[in-house]
Amino acid sequence: MYLWIVIAAVAAVQGARFYLQWEAGRETRQKAVEKKRAEDQRAVELLGGNRFEILEFYASPGVIARGASVTLCYGVSNAKSVRLDPPAGDIWPALNHCLEASPTKDTTYTLTAQDAQGNTKTATVKVLVR
Repeated sequence: MYLWIVIAAVAAVQGARFYLQWEAGRETRQKAVEKKRAEDQRAVELLGGNRFEILEFYASPGVIARGASVTLCYGVSNAKSVRLDPPAGDIWPALNHCLEASPTKDTTYTLTAQDAQGNTKTATVKVLVR
């Protein structure tokens, strides 16, 4: 009978220990989630916040040899859709996205972004082909 009391006491202590560790882990995970949420919110605020903006649009390099490719990069905030003219691959609203293009002559690319209310913004970049 004493053996059962000892076993019950050990089980109770182990159960309490397990619960306390689980609770501490839950609090740690919750704090990590809250920290990540705050960091993400700060990033959005720094990169345009609630404003509808074209944050960046550039070509690298700006001058290429015939047959070479160029990297076109853009970033938009709070856009519902984006379009690139002339087309150069798949694009979508993103804070930062890059794609490759291979123009055969000097080309001016126009990025057009549209928000949910139908407002549009545009930016251009010219790639020279030598």
